[in-house]
Amino acid sequence: MRPVEPFKIKMVEPIRLIARDEREREVREAGYNLFQIPATSVYIDLLTDSGTGSMSDSQWASIMRGDESYAGARSFFRLKDAVRSIFGYEHFIPAHQGRAAEHILFSVMVKPGQIVPSNIHFDTTRAHVENRQAEARDLAIDAAYDTALELPFKGDIDCRALEQLIDHSRAQIPLVMMTVTNNSAGGQPVSMKNVREAAAICRDRRVPMFFDAARYAENCYFIKTREAGYKDHSVLEIARELFSYGDGATMSAKKDGLVNMGGFVTLRDGNVAEKIRQQLILYEGFPTYGGMSGRDMEALATGIGEALDEDYLAFRTEQVKLLCDDLHEAGVPVIRPAGGHAVYIDATRFLPDIPASQFPGQAIVCALYLEAGIRSVEVGSLMFGKQNESPRLELVRLAIPRRVYTNDHILYVADAIKELYRKRKQIKGMRIVSQSAVLRHFTARLEPIS
Repeated sequence: MRPVEPFKIKMVEPIRLIARDEREREVREAGYNLFQIPATSVYIDLLTDSGTGSMSDSQWASIMRGDESYAGARSFFRLKDAVRSIFGYEHFIPAHQGRAAEHILFSVMVKPGQIVPSNIHFDTTRAHVENRQAEARDLAIDAAYDTALELPFKGDIDCRALEQLIDHSRAQIPLVMMTVTNNSAGGQPVSMKNVREAAAICRDRRVPMFFDAARYAENCYFIKTREAGYKDHSVLEIARELFSYGDGATMSAKKDGLVNMGGFVTLRDGNVAEKIRQQLILYEGFPTYGGMSGRDMEALATGIGEALDEDYLAFRTEQVKLLCDDLHEAGVPVIRPAGGHAVYIDATRFLPDIPASQFPGQAIVCALYLEAGIRSVEVGSLMFGKQNESPRLELVRLAIPRRVYTNDHILYVADAIKELYRKRKQIKGMRIVSQSAVLRHFTARLEPIS
């Protein structure tokens, strides 16, 4: 049985599939980089699930309560209480989005030459670590790199590797980042057992452990449905236990905060928190708004609670699974099992004759847009590659916005990808024409290799 939406639609926004020749012109003018294509030229937009979701009637009502006072706004205190009720940490510092939260945290805690371990860093996290002239070290378990292997928790960190790294290089490690869910490994969840073991390693060696909590609610729902001993726990109870093992978290609230803009840092250490607030004032704003308007804070205070609703989470994960299962049954190589927020095509298996140096993921991204007007994103050599070095996974991410598309939209995507898979021999590799030094995938220009 298909998952059924646990909501009614009160407003609609028109979308239109433009003609094939228009799509060809758009992709050429964009330098074969779909970040540069106008949203009005996209039919189904799966570029990201960050800030692209729909807010609820309760969130829109909350917006009207927004207190826009520069200092000490009541909206700040409402959001602070909402975050503390879930995360449990004493200190709360708002920021306008996740990468801003990463910036103010790492600018205080990370120094040149240091190492920040993680299960896998995502793009902005890695960029902020490297911008501090430090190393972002990925320590995911080996299973994370086997896209066909079906395990319930492929997002875990390799605790033995973590222990060895800290014991060998303790003075160089300012903190450990645990990404939940593990975006770059296919949106795969991290088990509570793994979090508990990693936290014990860090605690024994006095290394702070922080969470990248952008999709924590989805991760906690997977713990409830996949991990022994948690099926009778509420997602809120699981979240509170999860965060109890850490020392703090950054969050892009544009994901499991169910808002279009917002983020924060929350942590235990008051001395570090005070230093972060000083960075906040310099780069974001006063500590009781931090780059967010009062109405943004009100919407987030409501949304962060709605994200824990189990009917919503059941539909959310089942809709992703619907797409993943449909593609898998048709033979399309995707990461298994389905993750929490997106379906990931294994570009290496989809296009085995195109080497990583010719960006097979980006070739699929462009071909899918030309085929059906669907925008997706490459998570591979364009996003993470460096000179003479490619990442272990070459993926295409189909990130599903929250509470936006119906199941018919999702099945349209499935049909388009299956048709593209039948035509895959026609897809050519790509080369870079121009690129930036940092986060090149946002602005690089490419061209097909004839």
